Amino acid sequence: MTDEQSPSSRDGGDSSKGSYNTVRPSVKNRASQTFRARLTFFFALTAAMTAVILSLVLAHTWEGQFNTYTRQNMQRLADSTAQVLATQYDRQEGWTRGVLAYATAASTASADVGVQVFDQDGNILYDDTWALSRRQGYTGPTPITDLEAESDSVVTADVMVNRVKVGTVRLWAFGSDALLTKSDAAFRQKSYEAILGAAGIAVVLACVIGYITSRELTKPIKIITSTAAQIRSGDLTARTNLRGDDEIGRLGETFDAMATTLEHDIKVEHRLTSDVAHELRTPLMAMLVTVEAMQDGVLPADDEHFEIVASETRRLSRLVDAMLHLSRIENGKGSLKYESTDMVYLVRSLVSSQHQLFHEKGLHLRFANETGRDELFADVDPDLIREAIVNLMSNAMRYTSTDGWILVTVAYDRPEVIISVQDTGIGIAKEDISRIFTRFWRSSASRERVSGGLGVGLAITKEIVDQHNGTITVESELGKGTTFSIRFPQNRSRR
Repeated sequence: MTDEQSPSSRDGGDSSKGSYNTVRPSVKNRASQTFRARLTFFFALTAAMTAVILSLVLAHTWEGQFNTYTRQNMQRLADSTAQVLATQYDRQEGWTRGVLAYATAASTASADVGVQVFDQDGNILYDDTWALSRRQGYTGPTPITDLEAESDSVVTADVMVNRVKVGTVRLWAFGSDALLTKSDAAFRQKSYEAILGAAGIAVVLACVIGYITSRELTKPIKIITSTAAQIRSGDLTARTNLRGDDEIGRLGETFDAMATTLEHDIKVEHRLTSDVAHELRTPLMAMLVTVEAMQDGVLPADDEHFEIVASETRRLSRLVDAMLHLSRIENGKGSLKYESTDMVYLVRSLVSSQHQLFHEKGLHLRFANETGRDELFADVDPDLIREAIVNLMSNAMRYTSTDGWILVTVAYDRPEVIISVQDTGIGIAKEDISRIFTRFWRSSASRERVSGGLGVGLAITKEIVDQHNGTITVESELGKGTTFSIRFPQNRSRR
């Protein structure tokens, strides 16, 4: 439970109020259905827009092409009729009934086609509407059809005999101003109906495909949402188990990795809380027991027992300071102050300043420069790097027996600087090496509390090295010693 959710925080003023709501399944389902409906609608809209655009394109291009095609057909019929009439005119030497009888061939070609024949003076010699006029009661000499020759609704062809125009044939379509016969108009109408039918089918198929696609897309999203709700409810073991090379698969894998990290961090947090409580409890209990014993007269209130209380107080203070320092480094509150620093000089001066302290412990401290040069500059925060090295040296001093050796080395492996601290101490068990950077951790076999360590030095060192985009290598063998090596880029631009 976080501070915002604790009962004590809820009982306070407005500034400390907090709230927590569980996820309602109905909200999750409603969201997924909305997404599915929207995706289906977009599929249908895409299909409908495609059909509309296709219809407009057809209306603009196909309609003109179709009209041109029908006009060409009518023109060919007019040309063939004019050619037949010219042949018969030449044989019969004039416009006779026998010649005009051949004009009926064009009339019988289609019941929707009207035919007129004119002589060279523009007089109408034949008009197939005359018969229609008479059937309707008209008996005059003038035909009921009187079309302009220049109209777009008619086609004409000259009757040429020996290159002399002897007449004209005119054709048109009844009831149409675009030379479309009833069969042509029916074909055009059926074509548009087919297009609309295809558009309707496309919209229906788009809806079906959109629904299926959206269902497949929302299925992993629903799994992720459900898993997130489980984790929020406290089930840290919940996983999506989604895998794949597409975006959804990678999202599932990333989500599971995040959940695993979260589970690990929470476990570490719980363990840290327990460890901190234990570490704080030890000096507090020692002080409490000593003070109560002095109050009860069991122990005398002398300098010796006051020193015990003071010692535990100092230990408690160091522990709190170390924890605060580690927290600041982890949170990045103290931004790194990079400087071009001579690492050979920095490490040599550290060894020189610590030499007397190690000598008093009966230990031999040595420095080795393996860079092959007198100076090796690197972009680092010198204070933090110095702190990291001191932590490693203190760790070596704490777990190395009297007359042991500690060797501090500076090396260069382009483009990285390597600083190693090697000791001949008690070593670390193989199974414990991976856990040594965990705060408050000590091996029961090799790291005794009487050594005085707080258990956070290596955790601080690791965080400092991480801040410099570096790594730490540990090699150890029980009874023979341990070597810590930190590596970090020489130039800041390589980070």
